[in-house]
Amino acid sequence: MPIWAVGLVPLALIAAALALFALLGGPGLGDRTGPPAEDLIVERTVLHPGEIELSVRNDGPDAVGVAQVAVNDGYVNFTPRAPEIGRLDESTLTIPYEWVEGEAYEIFLLTSTGGTIEHTIDVATETPEADADFFGLMALLGIYVGVIPVSLGMLWLPFVRRIGPSWLGALMALTIGLLLFLAIDATAEGIEVANDGPQAFGGAILVFLGALASYLALSGIEGYMRSRQDRAAAAGATGSYLALLVAIGIGLHNLGEGLAIGSSYAVGALALGTFLVVGFAIHNTTEGLAIVAPLAERPPRFSRLAGLGLIAGAPAIVGAWIGAAAFNSSVAAFLLGVGAGAIVQVVQQLVPAIRDSAGRALHPVSVGGMLAGLLVLYATSLLVSV
Repeated sequence: MPIWAVGLVPLALIAAALALFALLGGPGLGDRTGPPAEDLIVERTVLHPGEIELSVRNDGPDAVGVAQVAVNDGYVNFTPRAPEIGRLDESTLTIPYEWVEGEAYEIFLLTSTGGTIEHTIDVATETPEADADFFGLMALLGIYVGVIPVSLGMLWLPFVRRIGPSWLGALMALTIGLLLFLAIDATAEGIEVANDGPQAFGGAILVFLGALASYLALSGIEGYMRSRQDRAAAAGATGSYLALLVAIGIGLHNLGEGLAIGSSYAVGALALGTFLVVGFAIHNTTEGLAIVAPLAERPPRFSRLAGLGLIAGAPAIVGAWIGAAAFNSSVAAFLLGVGAGAIVQVVQQLVPAIRDSAGRALHPVSVGGMLAGLLVLYATSLLVSV
């Protein structure tokens, strides 16, 4: 037999066994006893004048039918998109209700078997329409908190070029500290988002799957690029290559940041105040320093610097669009994990740049630099609350 046929034999036998098991109706298993396991998750709330719209997903194993809806302990009419919601399916409940701006509301969904699902609207505010003006506002917000701060931080390049080797090593350690904080922040935020959403898709596991996938993907790309270069070319391109990796990692993190900003704005939980924009500007300016630190020996052309700034900052715009128009907690958790994994891979590439003459990566100067980077981003993160 051809070798491909030998490999297909076990797969064919497994498929035949599963088909026979399904055809016979699962012999020996019997019916599951006990009440139905019902679990609905409200993924999105949309408020229009005189109307509340809930996007719900079935997070349990059994189909769920919504029989009645109560708002603040009073039963109200509603229109379901489907009589029953199957496992992992999503449906929309339209509730005609004259809600009041700024008020809080408790919504109870009564299932056909008598179970209840609670959902709270902390502060009622009209959901903005996803039109051209809205996406323009999200783009402007992404530029404010992503592109401009990162670009301003890259103005540290002349300073980086003039410091000595020992100070440059300390600056690289500072960069690693900044990136480590971003990785921890993305992981924590991803777990929080995942725990608030449906668990049937994996919950917090999606964060770690995203991190592992991005780490492996970037490692594979890095290995491929090194195999395409001879040693001389690789030595000359090290700084530029590391700067690109840092920009990609920061860009993926800013994508997650934009998701949080856009989704918060869409539900009225984000005030577009000067303090918020200033806080993000201070927080993200240090990311520009992390990009230019590897470029001290061989600074690139202005066009390349501009490209690195866009790679790092522009994803905040895309994230704000996605978060405001079509936020999904499972996708957001996965993307935040992708950002964390990419940053870890970048840190691995930066470690050789901080080794001392004895080959140690952890020595007083590098440890001090990393702790300083962690402290700087922690302090500036206190200015931002989304």
